[in-house]
Amino acid sequence: KYDEMVIDKAMLQMASDPNVFDVMVMPNLYGDIASDLGAGLIGGLGLTPSGNIGEAASVFEAVHGTAPDIAGQDKANPTALLLSGVMMLRHVGLHEHADRIESAALGVIRDG
Repeated sequence: KYDEMVIDKAMLQMASDPNVFDVMVMPNLYGDIASDLGAGLIGGLGLTPSGNIGEAASVFEAVHGTAPDIAGQDKANPTALLLSGVMMLRHVGLHEHADRIESAALGVIRDG
């Protein structure tokens, strides 16, 4: 069974009670809106990893872009890039390496 929803209502539902969704399928533009909302709910795009997994190839990246406006200011947050690398390592079966990097990154966040 599935339900169709306009994007406005779906995003309101995602923000207020995301547990109603098991899987969300949508066009790319709506996926961008949903991923931005999800990132905002957990602290921003600087914390969210990304993976695009296909049959022949996969790409893992930080979704926030290069942030040239803060280049050289010692403000960049590498968390999204590190966690994207963790996703990639798990994808290729290097779970122990992924666990070590993830543990270190989350430890830094936890310890402030």
